[in-house]
Amino acid sequence: MNVDLSSIEARARIHAALGDPARLAIADILAVGDASPGEIGAHLGMPTNLVAHHLGVLANAGVIDRRRSEHDRRRSYVRLQPVAITTLHRPRRLAAPARIVFVCTRNSARSQLAAALWGEYSPIAAASAGTEPATKVNPRAVRTAKRHGLKLDPHGTHHLDEVTGKGDLLIAVCDHVHETLPAEQTRLHWSIPDPVPVDTDEAFEAVFGDLADRIERLAPAIEEQRA
Repeated sequence: MNVDLSSIEARARIHAALGDPARLAIADILAVGDASPGEIGAHLGMPTNLVAHHLGVLANAGVIDRRRSEHDRRRSYVRLQPVAITTLHRPRRLAAPARIVFVCTRNSARSQLAAALWGEYSPIAAASAGTEPATKVNPRAVRTAKRHGLKLDPHGTHHLDEVTGKGDLLIAVCDHVHETLPAEQTRLHWSIPDPVPVDTDEAFEAVFGDLADRIERLAPAIEEQRA
């Protein structure tokens, strides 16, 4: 029997890194959303130097990667690497919200695609909104959705204040929204690059794939509402 030792070694490094309770707790946080090192420290009550140490170990093992905020370049966000996700249990269960509301600045691409995708994975209702909504949905987003059998209303953009209600779970799919919304609003954060400045089909497809992976993980972690 042929065995891919390099693959086994990579998995062993991941398992070794996650063998520490603090690092496993960090991975649990990142299983449903991205977070900055400061947010991780606040959530776990952990000093910044210890957070930095654990993130360094996880990065060296290939468990996480980081990207700079598109809003404030001084901030960075940590996310799980796809290869590490397969080694983890299903993400922690979340109480079922009344609805999922995906939010980005212009409500013209990422949030629109996310809301359309959500309906493929969960019976819980979904909507999208923006903090500074555009007058129409980006045409490439419309075409990307169509390629995957989904439909977007080209003129269906909305301001967050017009959409959100009590019991909604807000998911910020851009850094600007995450960093400017009031901290008390319950939400997750997915640090997904804006495909609009790149303006290629490949950029929009990459965003679509990223959203699909995240939604596929999150949907089973949310309990269906009881009557």
